[in-house]
Amino acid sequence: MDRGALVLASALLLAACSGGPTGLAENVHCDLQPVDPDRGEVTYITSQVSEGCVAQAPNAALEVHVLFLKFLNAVSQLELILQASKSNSIHPREVLLVLVTNTSVLLQLKAPGIPLHLAYDANLVIFQEPPEVNVTEMPPFTFNTKILDWAATKGHLVSVASLDDPSSILLRLGQAAPRSPYCLPKAQQDMGRTLEWRPQGPMTVWGCRLEGVAGHKEAHILRVQSKPDAEPRTVTLKVELSCTAGDPDAVLILQTPPNVFWVIDANHNVQVWATGGYSYKIFPEKHFLGSELPETTQGLLGKARMLNASVVASFVELPLASDISLRASCGGGLQTSPAPIPTTPPEENCSPHLLLSMVQPTCANGIMTLALNKAHVKALQCHITSLTFWDPTCRAEDGGEQLVLRSNYSSCGMKMTPHVVSNGVVISILSDSSPLRQDINCFHTDGLTFQLGLYLSSSFLQASSTMELGQQGFVQVTVTPSIPDITFLLESCHLDLGPEVDTVELIQAQAAKSSCVSLLPPGPDGAPRFSFLLRVYRGPMPTAGTLNCTVTLTAKNLPQEVKRTVSMRVNIVSSDLSGKGLVLPAVLGITFGAFLIGALLTAALWFIYSHTRPPSKREPVVAVAAPASSESSSTNHSIGSTQSTPCSTSSMA
Repeated sequence: MDRGALVLASALLLAACSGGPTGLAENVHCDLQPVDPDRGEVTYITSQVSEGCVAQAPNAALEVHVLFLKFLNAVSQLELILQASKSNSIHPREVLLVLVTNTSVLLQLKAPGIPLHLAYDANLVIFQEPPEVNVTEMPPFTFNTKILDWAATKGHLVSVASLDDPSSILLRLGQAAPRSPYCLPKAQQDMGRTLEWRPQGPMTVWGCRLEGVAGHKEAHILRVQSKPDAEPRTVTLKVELSCTAGDPDAVLILQTPPNVFWVIDANHNVQVWATGGYSYKIFPEKHFLGSELPETTQGLLGKARMLNASVVASFVELPLASDISLRASCGGGLQTSPAPIPTTPPEENCSPHLLLSMVQPTCANGIMTLALNKAHVKALQCHITSLTFWDPTCRAEDGGEQLVLRSNYSSCGMKMTPHVVSNGVVISILSDSSPLRQDINCFHTDGLTFQLGLYLSSSFLQASSTMELGQQGFVQVTVTPSIPDITFLLESCHLDLGPEVDTVELIQAQAAKSSCVSLLPPGPDGAPRFSFLLRVYRGPMPTAGTLNCTVTLTAKNLPQEVKRTVSMRVNIVSSDLSGKGLVLPAVLGITFGAFLIGALLTAALWFIYSHTRPPSKREPVVAVAAPASSESSSTNHSIGSTQSTPCSTSSMA
């Protein structure tokens, strides 16, 4: 049932059965009807979910979040934003996000600086832009409990939320208050700061005319549901009243449990009655005490009448929300929408906007390619009869699960500028006599050369392919020829030391992975730079490794991103004298120190002996100091064999 219909049913039932407060509120005649959407609209952001939980995971290497999304339409649009906490921004924790949806959804995903793994049904989730994430295959489970059991095997389950028809979701990482270490979903759960979401479309606003009251005063009633014993909450209310003649004669009636405090941002002066305290955004330091208000719908209508309101311009019942926006037209009386007549819903047609959003060409190896997933096109209820470039002779081919349109750069009307290829597509669909047309552009890296350089000083003058243990390396990624309209970022880097040693992550999601890695200011022409320290550890010592870095390139005024990976071999050396992985300066220092200590000790013993023995019994004595090599050998034995890896959070010496 529609949320607005529930409010109306509740209002009528309470009006019939509730005695309400005494006095003027006893016999209130006010027939609530839907208000014309052009004269009243309420939207909100809430952290309340139909079922969910939040847990703590302070030491988890991978935290898991699961979203169960239930949509009303066959195809819906959703904006999903993941936001890392400030404390986790330097070395962000890896995240696995599991998306479960009942119908097709066109998803706009944003997760800046977060090493994200995504699990979803590829037949239902359509990305507006190709996601730059790692994809984890999710088995085709039927029950939510099976999905949760599977997700828990991947890492620590931090949050679970079931949402009804969301339009946008903000998932904050590392925001859990002190709670249970286990995530056990409960009905009607408040997710706090961990998750906030906005439902699809505005709520239905109800209104009525209060009989027996003269004048033009209007009442706006908001009733927010919240548990009375919950922690204190602040609700921001933005009120936009469209008035043609000065400030309106209006009153806000805000009914909540006493633990809710209101911050009101209104574009006109209005009278306020609130259960909890309130303040105005322009005077945040001045707080006003709340007052007692009726808890029933009939009682609230009676309160409006007691305040001499002749019209209830808006009446809305909301869940627990953090932000509410009320837009209404003041004056001119009440205009309600006619009651909807039950009819057979018309068959949904193809959405040209959503279909064109799937047109995302790629360019590589001299070929422009455009592929449309036929399952996604079907989910949009679009029946494509023809797909071509500007040149109508260049038609798409049926590639099984995809419609594939491709051409080399010299055919089908292609236009080329340095590293940008342009054309257009024409899509004919069965439900529209006029074909859809859209310009397309894509960025290509043909002719560009990428190079990874290792240097032993921050001057970046002399490249090297060899590092000693304990040395600091400076890395630079360059592209030639240099093109001003191209920017590129260092997406990730890791050092592969062979099958016997774990791969060492240096950079992930454009962020340093450990304290021994530092991102440096870019070099000439924007070349990304960073440094890392090659440390000494126990274990088998590798003699070489492979440094791999991935860069993301973006051309000016183009939404597409291109990723390229470049690698280089790094030789790892240590002193031949130690044979145990110590660098030459360390070996020489230990040898000299052992020699010096031995010489001083011998001299001290000889001094004591020569000054304490009776003169008659003094005889020449030969003192044999322990050889420096013995001391060095002992030191080497205590150190043991070594392994060369950069500093890391998991294997710090």
